[in-house]
Amino acid sequence: MLRWIIPLAILVGTIAAVPLAVIARARVSTSEKPRLHGWQDMDNQPRFKAQQENPLYADGRAMRPPVPGTVARGESFLDTHLYQGRVADQAGKLGWAQSFPDDLTVDSEFLARGKERYEIYCSMCHGYAGQGDGMVHKRVEQRKQAGVAGFDAWAAPASYHTEIVKAQPVGQIYNTITNGKNNMAGYRAQIPVADRWAITAYVKALQLAKPKQAPGN
Repeated sequence: MLRWIIPLAILVGTIAAVPLAVIARARVSTSEKPRLHGWQDMDNQPRFKAQQENPLYADGRAMRPPVPGTVARGESFLDTHLYQGRVADQAGKLGWAQSFPDDLTVDSEFLARGKERYEIYCSMCHGYAGQGDGMVHKRVEQRKQAGVAGFDAWAAPASYHTEIVKAQPVGQIYNTITNGKNNMAGYRAQIPVADRWAITAYVKALQLAKPKQAPGN
């Protein structure tokens, strides 16, 4: 065997061990410098830091001001009257609102919108006149009378013309529409805020009107 082969083998073996040693050291040590990143995969992208200049815009600022009318996350619900149906008294305690939010105009168009939304989402249980005799309730009663099992736990929808419901402030009715009550699920996800208030106005209109059975109900 040639004498130079042994030193060469030792040299190659030493060089081959260097990457393994570097990797082993990197796994147990910390550094302020970033690791080697051979494949970027869009992990590192050019960006502007806070307060930097950006010649793309006329004012030269990289930080853009909010779009007019922008509402920060969470701040849209600071209006408890509009979003919760509650107002604070002089002591700061929240209670049910007795009036509609100032941002809403309660007129004939508003009531018409409430009537439309009510008949879509509410009439099937509470009835067109708000007497708690909607088609869903009628069909359940028919099945119970026919001896069909599985309807014993059915709770009749509330009538808006009972003294208890008629005494509820508009904020409380809005809250029931929003979050539900007892077996009734809330309609927060299906009905926008303004439409929930419109339905509230229509419920109050039904309470003021003489209860009667609507055609088809």
